Amino acid sequence: MNRYFLFLITVLLVIGANAQQILPEVERARVVDEILQERFNTLLPELMDTAEIDMWIVISREYNEDPVLRTMLPSTWLNARRRTILLFCRNKAKNTIEKLAVARYNVGENIESAWDKEKEPDQWKRLVQLITERNPEKIGLNFSKDFNIADGLDKTDYEEFMQNLPKKLQSKVVSAEQLAVRWIETRTEREMIIYDQLVDITHDIIAEAFSEKVITPGITTTTEVEWWMRQKVTDLGLETWFHPTVDVQRTSEELVSHLYSFSGRPDDMVIVPGDLLHCDFGITYLRLNTDCQELAYVLRPEEESAPDYLIQGLRDGNRVQDFLTQNMVAGRTGNEILAKSLQEAKAAGLRPSIYTHPLGLYGHSAGTTIGMWDSQGGVMKDDGESYPLNPNTVYAIELNTTITIPEWKRDIRIMLEEAGFFGEDSFRYVNGRQTELLLIPRIKEQQGN
Repeated sequence: MNRYFLFLITVLLVIGANAQQILPEVERARVVDEILQERFNTLLPELMDTAEIDMWIVISREYNEDPVLRTMLPSTWLNARRRTILLFCRNKAKNTIEKLAVARYNVGENIESAWDKEKEPDQWKRLVQLITERNPEKIGLNFSKDFNIADGLDKTDYEEFMQNLPKKLQSKVVSAEQLAVRWIETRTEREMIIYDQLVDITHDIIAEAFSEKVITPGITTTTEVEWWMRQKVTDLGLETWFHPTVDVQRTSEELVSHLYSFSGRPDDMVIVPGDLLHCDFGITYLRLNTDCQELAYVLRPEEESAPDYLIQGLRDGNRVQDFLTQNMVAGRTGNEILAKSLQEAKAAGLRPSIYTHPLGLYGHSAGTTIGMWDSQGGVMKDDGESYPLNPNTVYAIELNTTITIPEWKRDIRIMLEEAGFFGEDSFRYVNGRQTELLLIPRIKEQQGN
């Protein structure tokens, strides 16, 4: 029995039901690099043409990486090295794109080194030579007031770049904000195939966490479930980009503000029958991220299903989702989508709150922001108010609706979050959405979930 076969057996034992979905590291690296090559050669030229930038320069130093540069590094580069300078030059007339590194070595298979330090010891001078030889119309740099992910060029590198750039070229320097955001937010066809698997894994972990396999009512606490989810991700060989949260709504608890639920939520609440459980959970895999919120109900001894008022509450949450997603139209800004969705949902008798964000290479990614939990009147200009909805982008469809439960003599929130893809002309959920409450313990109809 060879070592590779033993390795596969170990993977199967650790991963269990998810074994067929999660790749070993060497295969992950292959997929990451293949996708990166496609993005550089097929997607990047299109994005540069749209942004009308024919030269894009991305500069970072080791351990202080530009968020955009991090997404361009090959699978074997976990950080930039020394000062890493990437130069992309687009010739639309010839339909070519150069991918060069002003660095001592190639940056993976996609970006070729264009600096021989023995011939030109000064890295900045070599960069200026490359720029001068190509004489671009515009030189895009990553600085931005509105998008933090597109603002990765630090003060030192900017100042040194401008000091070394000839004055006749300095007027060509522009913000690469649009190009950087489009690079971060745009998904390829292959990435979307992978995204479906990613969300499927996320749903599977939540379903197991919210089951009698993990939760024993009267004993298990919310904090224990959170750490079980975190450990499950580690055992699968994956990572999470934020610590999972699990919270409870029940008859004896008052409805709290979002601020309280995010920063002052009680720890170690013992889960008991009659509780409505809620989780917020996401994973990172193959450089993509998920962000999901789902609900579960803990059955009382005499119950075989959740109470009708909770079932209806979830339907109301799904209705708010529908009002939002049907208003996701290419070219509309996040504020326009937010205002129209809230107006229509309220006219239908709902009490909605919408705070949907871009999702992809980062969890809270760059792109169209559709509300924030504390900005239901729309986000301010500095948060990208005027940025339009673009096709081939992914969003965490995150929102809630408040419902009144007379039996509990209180209001509760139905909080939901699912990954959604906006394509060329329509919206779809990446891997479905929750339309039924998870039950603890499972009844026969839910045993397969």
